[in-house]
Amino acid sequence: MGLSEELAWRGLVHDVTDPSVPARLDAGGLVAYIGFDPTADSLHIGNLLQLCNLRRLQEGGHSVIALAGGATGMIGDPGGKSEERNLLSSDELALNLAGIRVQLEGFLPGALLENNGSWLQEISVLDFLRDVGKHFTVNQMVAKESVRSRFEGREQGISYTEFSYMLLQAADFLHLFDVHGCTLQLGASDQWGNIVMGVELIRKVRGAAAFGLTTPLVLKADGTKFGKSESGTVWLDRRRTSPYAFYQFLVRSADSVVGQYLRYFTWLPRARIEELDALTLSAPEKREAQRVLAWEVTALVHGAGEADRAAHASSVLFSEEIASLDEATLLDVFADAPSTTLPRAAVPLVDLLADTGLAKSKSDARRHLEQGGVYVNNRRVSVGVDAVLDPDADTLHGRYAVLRRGKANQHLVRFGQ
Repeated sequence: MGLSEELAWRGLVHDVTDPSVPARLDAGGLVAYIGFDPTADSLHIGNLLQLCNLRRLQEGGHSVIALAGGATGMIGDPGGKSEERNLLSSDELALNLAGIRVQLEGFLPGALLENNGSWLQEISVLDFLRDVGKHFTVNQMVAKESVRSRFEGREQGISYTEFSYMLLQAADFLHLFDVHGCTLQLGASDQWGNIVMGVELIRKVRGAAAFGLTTPLVLKADGTKFGKSESGTVWLDRRRTSPYAFYQFLVRSADSVVGQYLRYFTWLPRARIEELDALTLSAPEKREAQRVLAWEVTALVHGAGEADRAAHASSVLFSEEIASLDEATLLDVFADAPSTTLPRAAVPLVDLLADTGLAKSKSDARRHLEQGGVYVNNRRVSVGVDAVLDPDADTLHGRYAVLRRGKANQHLVRFGQ
């Protein structure tokens, strides 16, 4: 299967600026780039699709450039946004650039990493207006979806700052064409207008052909876009989203999107993905596709060892093997669970169940204990209403206890040292 057929089968081609793009992809030897705006100090799972695309192009015999927007990041791309972005300070931008550079280097060994601040910040306003701005009409710019949507039915509109973004991105493409022979820009479908501007600028200024390819936006099951400013962002930096939380996000993928994510984010062969598609239809309760997706993508981002640890933690969450988890993984597992910190002394479970909200009252707690519905570290409590939680005998790593009532109501108890 050639590269263009592979990308098409995986659903990674939304649009191309020229019908010759598939043949050019199969021939190899292109220089291609994708831009990443440093609006945070980490990339997120929405950016992962573009990182995968650059790696696929590398494997297909192309040279790739990952462009960090050190200059355009100070402006903000209006695409996909209904409101003006907050402008970053120079210090914030520098920290963000440093953070995403590490991720780009790790994911794309051998790629050329560029920062458009190194050339855009050197251009005077008059030179920019003369050399770039004169080649486009305001009518063209207003017609772009990213701009038009900000006019329609919105009082805020769009500032001249964000309105100029597409010209800056076009100037990036021209610079990379001149310096590195770059003739292909890739991006998500909301970048179409910006990419076309760059293609047009190269044609008008250099009389040369350049091309664009857009991929679909990565959407959640409810149809909303992944983004850095949206709630519940899944980051690629383990300090912001732990490998376990990353794995859990993926393993909870809805049946309606898991096949798409397998195509986007993994290198599994077509036969294996179609086998998982069939299993999702015939035995959705097994969630085999979700487990494969979670392991593959966690391994891609964090390494196979972290993927193994996350899968193990997920599998023992409700078994006595929870005691086998190392302290860091245990805390990752229960990072979002309610917790209570207690002095280092034995405490009656009746009191603890009521105080933590696992039982409505002490009498309700006694009832759950009598019925065998209470667990400490996933071991059923069998001594009845007089049971106590002893920090010296009932803890994991000497200070933690997982208190559970019923199948899924959990509470992490921490004892002082």
